[in-house]
Amino acid sequence: MARKIRIEYAGAYYHVINRGNYRSWIFESEGARKSFSGCLRECCEAKGWRLHAWVLMGNHYHLCVEAPEPNLVEGMKWLQSTFSNRFNRYRKMNGHVFQGRYKAILPEGDAVGPVCHYIHLNPVRAGLVEAGSLQTYAYGSFQGLWHPHKRWSFEYFGAALESAGGLADGPKGRRLYRDYLEWLSEEEPERKRLGFETMSHGWAKGTKAFKKAVSEDLKDEELRKIVEAEASELREPRWERSLAHGLEQLGRGEPELRESRKGERWKVALARWLRETHLVPNGWIAERLCMGTGDGVSSLISRHRRLRGEKFYATLKKP
Repeated sequence: MARKIRIEYAGAYYHVINRGNYRSWIFESEGARKSFSGCLRECCEAKGWRLHAWVLMGNHYHLCVEAPEPNLVEGMKWLQSTFSNRFNRYRKMNGHVFQGRYKAILPEGDAVGPVCHYIHLNPVRAGLVEAGSLQTYAYGSFQGLWHPHKRWSFEYFGAALESAGGLADGPKGRRLYRDYLEWLSEEEPERKRLGFETMSHGWAKGTKAFKKAVSEDLKDEELRKIVEAEASELREPRWERSLAHGLEQLGRGEPELRESRKGERWKVALARWLRETHLVPNGWIAERLCMGTGDGVSSLISRHRRLRGEKFYATLKKP
């Protein structure tokens, strides 16, 4: 089966994530962390990347990268293979270091700042450091933000500071940004508003218009076939259009999805229609229709079939 493609274009931003093979703790030692950060530095310099945020955890890493040229694949191939070779050579081992291919999520311009906040707060969520002492965490970009003399030349913090309230990159602005992250670490509604719960999921982070524009820019038919077969996340704009069509036919709106019970008859019929007519995953249906879990949606749909609840289902037509 064809491999999932990577979307590349000049000026693209990416939230890049990968884990150790079998979630192993590849960054547990000081030597491994130094080795990866050294590879990252070489890669960014060679490929001309701008690094907006990064962090190393015990078994995974996060990067927020801007690629002025369409060279993410080339750069990531070098970064991961070079680190893996150095890692295995040091330990006199063979085999995979990372858990398959990296994930590269495309954030829209306004979403870059929240991605940076999310990355900077990784050590806080893991209980490795208090938010008020983030500058002491050595293997992440916040230390470079806090101490300008430790920054790499390709590190840019404007997106993070702007998103936190248009802060200046000076002593006062940096202190205010740390205060903002400390507040954000304790403010669950704001984290939810910024999309922290889904920050590492999907294929893009941004508005529906942004996702549609990116997906429609894939003109080549062969690329489209690969995308349809392999990158299920790129079908999300189609699922959204189908949902909007179904709601229109039922005379319902988005507020009713949030306010109605998850087992409401019309909602279950809509879920069944999305699942059977458009092959929409149960997990996506559960999230968008506010129906609990994917397993719960599956059970409700099965019950709807058994009871022949066709009243609402029969009114829904494929667009």
